[in-house]
Parts: sequence; structure tokens; C-alpha cells
Amino acid sequence: MLVSLNWLQEYIDVSRYSPEELAEIITKTGIEVESVEPVAEEVTGVVVGYVRSCEQHPNADKLNLCQVDVGEETLQIVCGAPNVAEGQKVPVATPGAVLPGNFKIKKTKLRGEESNGMICSLQELGVDEKDVPKEFADGIFVFPEDVEVGANAVSLLNLDDLIIELGLTPNRSDALSMAGVAYEVAAAIDGTYELAEENVKTCGEKTADHVSVVVEDSEANPYYGAFIIKDIQVGPSPLWMRNRLTAAGIRPINNVVDITNYVLMEYGQPLHAFDYDRFGSHTIVTRRAKDGEKMTTLDDQERTLKSDHLVITNGEKAHAIAGVMGGAESEVQDDTTTIILEAAFFDPSVVREASKDHGLRSESSTRFEKGVDPNRVERAGLRACELLAKYAGGTVLDGVVSHDELDRSEKQVTVNTSTINDRLGTDISNEDIADIFRRLQFNYDQNGDEFHVSVPTRRGDITIFEDMLEEVARIYGYDNLPYTLPQGASQAGGLTLEQLLKRKVKAYFEGAGLHETITYSLTHEDKVQMLVSPEVKEKSVSPVALAMPMSEDHGTLRLSMVPELLESLSYNVARKQENLAFYEVGTVFISEEEKVTKQPEEMLRASGALTGEWLSHPWQQEKKSVDFFVAKGILEGLSEQLDLPFSYEKTKLDHMHPGRTATVSVNGKVIGFVGQVHPKLQKQLGLKETYVFDVNLEVLIEEYKKEEKFQTIPRHPSVSRDIALVVDENVTAGSIEATIAEAGSPLVKDVQVFDLYQGEHLDEGKKSLAFRLLYLDPLRTLKDQEVEETHNAILEAVKSQHQAELRG
Repeated sequence: MLVSLNWLQEYIDVSRYSPEELAEIITKTGIEVESVEPVAEEVTGVVVGYVRSCEQHPNADKLNLCQVDVGEETLQIVCGAPNVAEGQKVPVATPGAVLPGNFKIKKTKLRGEESNGMICSLQELGVDEKDVPKEFADGIFVFPEDVEVGANAVSLLNLDDLIIELGLTPNRSDALSMAGVAYEVAAAIDGTYELAEENVKTCGEKTADHVSVVVEDSEANPYYGAFIIKDIQVGPSPLWMRNRLTAAGIRPINNVVDITNYVLMEYGQPLHAFDYDRFGSHTIVTRRAKDGEKMTTLDDQERTLKSDHLVITNGEKAHAIAGVMGGAESEVQDDTTTIILEAAFFDPSVVREASKDHGLRSESSTRFEKGVDPNRVERAGLRACELLAKYAGGTVLDGVVSHDELDRSEKQVTVNTSTINDRLGTDISNEDIADIFRRLQFNYDQNGDEFHVSVPTRRGDITIFEDMLEEVARIYGYDNLPYTLPQGASQAGGLTLEQLLKRKVKAYFEGAGLHETITYSLTHEDKVQMLVSPEVKEKSVSPVALAMPMSEDHGTLRLSMVPELLESLSYNVARKQENLAFYEVGTVFISEEEKVTKQPEEMLRASGALTGEWLSHPWQQEKKSVDFFVAKGILEGLSEQLDLPFSYEKTKLDHMHPGRTATVSVNGKVIGFVGQVHPKLQKQLGLKETYVFDVNLEVLIEEYKKEEKFQTIPRHPSVSRDIALVVDENVTAGSIEATIAEAGSPLVKDVQVFDLYQGEHLDEGKKSLAFRLLYLDPLRTLKDQEVEETHNAILEAVKSQHQAELRG
């Protein structure tokens, strides 16, 4: 909300405060002031001048020699504006004046003729080009005839104004009007303000003789009022009104439209004017639109309507989308003489739906969506009638034709002093609380320390005790609240297990040399099924598409984070970053419904993508490129961090290398995969050899045991034995390792693979795997016979289960 300080001063005296002090007071009462900015740079020495004569410059075709009366003297000024003419009242920068950019005006000669000042355009006075009326865009500004010659042009153009920008929270719709801001400021500074009564003079004709109103959906439209104003003369609105609208961020158009916008900003109540003769009927019917019904709005766009939308019609054709935008067919034009003025109350949800569907956000829809004051709807119409009669020459017909089922009752909230003090930790007296209600202009009945408060309808955000408590606190002053801790038992906060493990996983990945990446949760529908983990695919998941995506590339919720990580690698590699290791901890979105009717399930996962060199030690002439075992080693480290046994099994997945991919399992549950991206996909993305991993963190959290484990340092010696086993090439090292650990229990404490050999001296289809076994009993020294017996049991087990033979 943009608030003109000059306009606010018309309602309540704030002159004793500097703009900065006022901004601080408003902020401390709960509405944040985001900025205080001048309308334009400082301008001095500019007055209203009257052009007594305007003749062709004797030595220049495109210059005029003007004699300009500035009140105390007549100045000769050379002017090149195409629209300068005799009889105009114009802004004149006299000698010594200073314009924006520290541009100083001096007496000079132009083509041999003396020029004692400058006739100014609005742009030269610091007005933003977008706020300059079209008729003055390419020339000087011309004042209305009623301004006084020699008057301060800066004040008349409101260039000495300051704009206070309020950052309103959604519940404070009451401050979306100058009257609402005036009530708020009055409470903050303990001033007085009351919205003035409207003064409308009507003729003898009855509005009811010219128009009738039919409302088909009273829930969506509980109040609709129609006024008739005839003898309208469409033209420019008064200068002061144009200045105020410009300060509020609204471009002036003509007196009729400007007056409806002015009342919108003054009262917070949107209005709309229809051309009576173009409306096509004497009956106004508000109804739900028909599916597929079309109408053209004021922005000349054809809109297709739905049955959720409320429209204003002439009984047949729609002439406005209620609360959002009017129709082009009944727009007020230069030849309009009679208007229907609409003042209505529309259900916020209905307006919000239509505004969202059509992508139309206006000052009107913003206020209807947040809720307007039901007791100010008809008053706003009367205020507009008053201004139309005064500034558009209109004749207001007697009465308002309305459909009225609007609830105008005030909410009742009961508070008591002791509860307020208990909640706030204060010692506020009954008298202080009563004074706060006085400043807020809330009526109340007091019974001891209990107050029964009637909340004005302008404050729709106050409905319960806690709302009223906040009002007391903010007017009392947040700075005056004591710093106290809540009484009673308290418990120190802490991280949940999920939060703790997420931090632990992130810390591990970063310690391992990976960089955290945050990618879009939305992806292209062509990529959504790529590189999805096997256990996710087993669920027969269906992609979840957005109804209104930001773009085609981000229209579907992801099933895997890996594709976006690969895109990040590709983006960086294209910019000469070759050695990359990224990870992301985030959610994917699972739905097993073909037609999604409920929120998809969110699954927490950890994914990574690596390419280029993993190690580079030029001094030692040592390099290590990323390979399968680097990626697998990162997961092995994660396994150790969480003290969970990971197992790996060779597999084939779409878009992954068929010989360098494995599933990852924990305690028999598949939780993800690790491996090399298929060379075709690598080439498509412009990547060299690239490896990825993806694991389900939710399963890891379920399997994680919180108990801290303590192991004493062994006091007795261990025994290590190496064995090399010849097996079929399709037998995995992991399966043999599991067999060794099971057969060697409890003496075998560690099993490690340290060699793989295939080639000479081995039969075709065979391979040799070498394992190092560590035997240990923490309570005693092992005997050779015990080790030998266990060792032989291990050899028997691997022979029977894997047909493994000792390599000679």
C-alpha cells in the first residue's frame, strides 16, 4: 500500500512528526513501513506562469518566443515545446531555479534572443515518464485555468510529497485504504479521525424508475447496489485528484474512472461504472457464468468463463467479471452521458478463483479477496456520487436500487485485564486498557476488569480473544513489554532423529569432498521417468503433473533427483568446470494413482553425481579419475557413518551402464543404486565418464539404531590369514564375503577384498578373489588350533555354497 503523506495530512495532523519518526511509530504498532521515498527529486524556484503571447522565434523555425507572466514580473522565455500556446498556464522555472539532477536555470540567449527561464515538461520536473498523461508526454505541462498565476507549481503538482510504502500482512485489509491508514495512525499517535459523512444532492427522479437488480446467488453476492448518474461530462479529473492517484500508483484516465479509483483508495471499496446506454438493458442480473461463456474485458482480451465465476450481466450478456474487471462493451467513453455506478460486496473466495483463473490481479480484486468493510459499501457509492456531481457535472438520481442480504453486525469479543496481563507479562491497569480501546475507536462495556468489546466491521481481522490481545499489546507498545521467561516446566529443544541424520549425512558428504546442490523439485515430463531407483519403480508410480506449471521444463514433480544433478554437471562442464562432485538431500514425490486425487507421498533421498578427476596431486604425479569404486566407496563411508551394513548386487537399469551398475541394499531391503551413466546419455549431456548414486534416506532412518556403542581397545593379539579363491566370474565378492563372515563367526572380526585377477593361468570364465581375514577374541589369546578349525570351516562353506577352490 502506497500512502501519500500529503493526502494523509488531510485526514489527520501528523505535521509534528518527521516522516522517519512517523514511519517508526507505524512500524512499532505492527504494520511494517518498507520505505519512505520522495515523489521526485527536490525542485526549487518553479511557479505557475501565464503565457501572454507566443510568437515564432525570428531566427529558428522550431522555437517560440513567449512572454510569460509569473506574478511579480513578465519574463521572455524561448520555448521549443510543440504544444506551447498563448493563454496557457504553465510551470515556469525562473532564473535561479534548481531542477532534478542539480540543473540550475540561468538567464541565457538562444539564437540571439534573450531567455529568462524555462517552461517545463513534467519529465523535466522529475515526474516518472509512466505517470505523465498522454497529452503531455511530448511537450510542456498545462495547468487547469483555475490555478493562480505565481503559485508554487511544485506544491500544485504534489512534487513535494513523500510516499510511505506499507508492507501489509494478509489479515490487515483494513489498511488498504487511506481511511483505514488514518484510523491506524490515529490510534498510534493518539489522534482523532472519523470518516466524514457523504453529502449527496439528488434530483427528483428515482433510480428505481431506470434500473432494477436481480441477484441469483446471494452467498456469492450478498449486496449489490446500483446508482444512476446522468448528465455526465467525461473529461480530465481535477489536478489534485490526479496527483493523489499518481502518488498511490494509479494512472489517471478520465474524471469518471478516476473518481471510482479515488474512492477505492480512500474507502477501500472497489466500484465500477457502466455506460447506461451501452449496457443494453434496464435490469442488472448477477449470476454464475456458464461454462465456456465468453466476454471481452477492458484490456481487450476475450475471456472464457467457468461456472465458478460470478458475472454482472444485462440479463443475457456478461458485462463484468465480478470484483475483477469490467467489460469493454459497456466501458465509459468520451461520449458517455449516463452511468450505472456499481457498489457491491462479493465473496472473497469467488473473486479469488476468477482472478487466479484469468491471471488478473487488480486493485479491485486485491481488496475483494481480502475482504471489504460491509458498512462502507453503500457509503463508497454515495461518496462517488458526490464527487461525480461536483467534478463531472453529473445529476444523481434519488435512491439506490439494491439487493441486500449483507451481514453488517459487529463481532463481540470479551477480554479481562488479568488474563491480558498473564499473557503479556505486564501490569496494565483497567484504565490503560480502556484508553487503548478509545484510541482504537472500539466501543465497549466494562464490568470490573472485564471488557465486552464491539469490533468495528472495518477490522475484519479481529474475531477472538487472541486478536484483541494483540491489539492491546501493539498499542500499549511492544517496546514496553517486559523481558520475562514463561513460567512453569520447560524442556530444552532438540533435533528430531530425521533432522539429526540429515545433518550427519550432509556433513559426511561434504567431508568426503562433494558439494551440496539444490535443484528444482519440478522437471520436464520427458525426464521424470529417467534414472528412477528400482524400489520406487516397483510401486507402479505415476508422475504428478501440475495444473498450471511455470514452464514446460518444470511441469511435473520429480521421481528422482539424479536427472537434475546430471543437468547441473552438464551446465558446469560446458563452462570449463571439469572435476565435479555434487550431492543433494531432498524429496521425490510418489503417487500410485493414475489420476491424482490426493497429495503425493514425499520420500527423502540422497543422490550424488561425479565426473572428472577425483584426486589430483601434480607434485607426486598422482591422478585418480572417478570410477565405480569411488562412487561405491562414498556409499561405503556412509554405511560406516550410520553403522549400517550395505550390500551391492550387479544389475541392469535404463540409462545406466549395463556392466557398471549395482543395487544398494540394507538388511535385505533395496534402497537405491550406484553406477556409471550410460555412454549414450553421457554423450547427449556433453559429459565424460560420469557416476551417480541414489539412496532412500527414509529406510536408513528406520534402520538406524540410536544406541551409542562402545568398544574397548583389544588387549589380546589378532591373527590375519589371506586366502585366494577361484570362482565363476558371475559370483560376486559380496556374497562370498557374507559367507566367510557367517562361517567364521564369532572369531572372524573383519573381511576385506584386496585383489581380483582374471587371465593367464586361470580357466576361461573363472576369476580369482583374494580376501584378508582378521581373527580375534577380545577376552583371550587365540590358539593356532582354533584359528585352523575356523579357517577350514570357512573353506568348506565357500566351496559348498560358491564352488570356490583355493588358488594354488
